[in-house]
Amino acid sequence: MRAVVLVGGFGTRLRPLTLTTPKPMLPVGHEPMIARLVGRLARGGVTEVVLALGFRPEPFMEAFPDGRCGDVGLTYAVEPEPLDTAGAIRFAAETAGIDDTFVVANGDVMTDLDVATLVDAHRRFGARATLHLIGVDDPSAFGVVDLADNGQVRAFVEKPAPGTEPSNLINAGTYVFEPDVLDLIPPGERVSVERDTFPLLVAAGGVYGLATDDYWIDAGRPDLYRAANLDLLDGLRRNEHADPVAASAAVAADATIRNSIVGDHVVVAPGATVVDSVLLPHASVGGSAVVERSLVMGRIGVGSHVSDSMIGADGAVADGEVVCDTSIPPTP
Repeated sequence: MRAVVLVGGFGTRLRPLTLTTPKPMLPVGHEPMIARLVGRLARGGVTEVVLALGFRPEPFMEAFPDGRCGDVGLTYAVEPEPLDTAGAIRFAAETAGIDDTFVVANGDVMTDLDVATLVDAHRRFGARATLHLIGVDDPSAFGVVDLADNGQVRAFVEKPAPGTEPSNLINAGTYVFEPDVLDLIPPGERVSVERDTFPLLVAAGGVYGLATDDYWIDAGRPDLYRAANLDLLDGLRRNEHADPVAASAAVAADATIRNSIVGDHVVVAPGATVVDSVLLPHASVGGSAVVERSLVMGRIGVGSHVSDSMIGADGAVADGEVVCDTSIPPTP
């Protein structure tokens, strides 16, 4: 089984972290997000992944120079220009010569979905496309799926008014496609799979959905990216976990680390306190500084206080400075 993974986005919501690191290469529990995703696909029977790349493909190639991630072979499909989701899927599938049933996954989704279960449902339905669906508390903020009792998707309703939703099920970003779905996508054009391709398939009666209650999170937002890391500490994940502090980190004996991830080569000085935060590789926290509910790549000065903020690799908080709900460096 082969899979196309969409990793070509700009990661604008996670700037300034993504100014230096593509979003799927950001660590989740000391491993790149993309490596955890590929590992999950492998557990579901995927043997080859095609990375649909656009923005900054070089870090992916440098991270996997032998074209493998674990036991999974990697193919790189670098778009000559942005093609949106459907255009990227067609380009990647054609680059890799995919001509059989295949999986598609968004590169920023962290989930415990068993892909083999989704593939089995797809074949049972006799579908052209099968979507993983997840129930959410407030579906009005999403594209909501109207699902028939037999699993067929009747319609997509984009951000319905509260109380008018046909269900609480939303598109969870993992699909199984038959290769003829690619025929619906004009080659070399910007086409959205959500706005353009799925409505065509629904009209033809070819789309089905499988709803599960698996762990699921869209790690493309700062609060959810932070949660995707910290959830690895809480036993919420079926097959995933992480140690709080990487072996290569240098944490002072009297520093306080609570419900946080401390990445590779991070330095935490004496008397510092880190709570509900993620310190990404090579970050540093000065003596007696406090970091709360934040994502840190850069330098936190002595005695400073940082809360609800993102500090990029080139960002620095001065000694004694108080920072709240801020991005450093600032982003548009």
